[in-house]
Amino acid sequence: MSFLSRFIPTVTARTAIRFASSGRLYTKKHEWIVVDKTVGTVGITDFATEQLGDVVFIELPEAGANVEKGESTGAVESVKAASDIYAPVSGTVLEKNSKLEDEPGIINKSPLEKGWLYKLEISSNNQLKELLTEEQYNAFKAEEEAEH
Repeated sequence: MSFLSRFIPTVTARTAIRFASSGRLYTKKHEWIVVDKTVGTVGITDFATEQLGDVVFIELPEAGANVEKGESTGAVESVKAASDIYAPVSGTVLEKNSKLEDEPGIINKSPLEKGWLYKLEISSNNQLKELLTEEQYNAFKAEEEAEH
């Protein structure tokens, strides 16, 4: 008997997988998105922040901006390098994480929670199907690391 099934006897394998997964989808450029109905919260991965080093400046899209999947929506600058941020899906920006503009180092400490970049109203859920699951992203990242 699994640990969860002692407390929630109706847990199925599919439900257990959902509990284990973060619900994030990823791009090969190291952005992530978490979707709640039609709103996506976008950020960059912990792998990206490790590669960049200490982030000193972040440029984010303004609320109301329309973004297209794959286009640059801002930039992250660190002591090592600068990198564009790319939209994982198309949509309209609803809100940006203004706190990052004042305290860009938050993204190094908490890239997957407090360091989110912006939220957008997603134009088409079909584009989500083209993104990587957490497992696919981890495999991609391992391949990429092996090449370097």
